Amino acid sequence: MKDLMGCAIWDYYYQENPKDLQTETSISELDDLPVSYLFRNYKEMNALEKKALELASGKVLDVGAGAGSHSLYLQNDKKLEVTAIDISPKSIEICKERGIKNAICEDFLQYSEKDFNTILLLMNGTGIFQSLEQIDEYLQKLKNLISENGQILIDSTDILYMYDQDEDGGVLVPADGYYGELDYYVHYKGESEKPMKWLYLDFNTLKNAAVANGFKIQKVKQLEDSYLAQLTLK
Repeated sequence: MKDLMGCAIWDYYYQENPKDLQTETSISELDDLPVSYLFRNYKEMNALEKKALELASGKVLDVGAGAGSHSLYLQNDKKLEVTAIDISPKSIEICKERGIKNAICEDFLQYSEKDFNTILLLMNGTGIFQSLEQIDEYLQKLKNLISENGQILIDSTDILYMYDQDEDGGVLVPADGYYGELDYYVHYKGESEKPMKWLYLDFNTLKNAAVANGFKIQKVKQLEDSYLAQLTLK
């Protein structure tokens, strides 16, 4: 892995000629992602993020922490015990430089500390599941890491709107798989990362998977086609 996201975060933090990231998916065209977006403060975050940070309590695990903006708010403003985890080495270095006391570079599935009161998966948190096939594995891992009365706060987007409609109003989705399973590409300064599998989930599909894996689930916030869900143990 070239860690292009981490390189962009590093360049922006140290002001070493940072450029915009470019992203695209198997169903969308190239789009610019300003790296400054990953460093936004609480006031600049969207309503789903703000709601998740408002609900977060106790000992928190921030999965896919990136530049650490969510973790910093919870640690510094809400005075919570926060662990930031990401597979990007450079991102985790910047998390540490920004003052996050506990930042770990590790694959989430390999992480073993338990009894978190809150686990956050934000900025399309379901993306980490990669495909419908792997949802159970990730949900069982999450189940293993939260405390008895803990919560998982996760967001996603129903991307059905991105597909074309036929003359009768039906949506033309792939026949060979779930429409939210995409390939996600990252480009930075002329280099390209290998595509990664990225999963967008409609709420009902997440709900069915959550219930099947021993969770109660509720939608706590809707923002256009995106939503924030809260999972707790049955």
